[in-house]
Amino acid sequence: MKSFFEAHIWPQRGRLYRLGYLWVRDRSLTEDMLQNVFEKSFEREEELRSHPNLIGWLVTSLKNEALMHFRQSKKLDSLEGLEELKMEETVSEDTKDSIRQVMNLVKGLPLRQQEIFHLREVEGLSYEEITEHLEISLEQVKVNLHRARKSIRERMLNQKSTK
Repeated sequence: MKSFFEAHIWPQRGRLYRLGYLWVRDRSLTEDMLQNVFEKSFEREEELRSHPNLIGWLVTSLKNEALMHFRQSKKLDSLEGLEELKMEETVSEDTKDSIRQVMNLVKGLPLRQQEIFHLREVEGLSYEEITEHLEISLEQVKVNLHRARKSIRERMLNQKSTK
């Protein structure tokens, strides 16, 4: 029989890793942050069993770990290496190229738009889930996502017209 941790928290590791990597852009640091989140969740297992939004708690804990890192280092990194994340082997080369192109364009967005775009388009979260994770209003989510998509679309069209 699986423990609560194995059944409910451990399966979220992929999503949490991708989100943490988006924020800190360092694989080993992301792994360290995840380890801290998993330790906290293991220690608070009884409390989390009845938590109304377990995934929200995990994302908030991960965000707090990232913020602690930024406070200590007092710097922000670039999105270097994001396009190198593994893609499924069954995806065509054209699709992989399109994904790389979009991910390169995402680098030029403001950080808030990057986060919202990632949560919606990569992680597939609903608008409501994004508002809970980032603790912002629904309107802010919609506006930032619209601006991110519009910016990416315009830059893609500009690239095609210059070729």
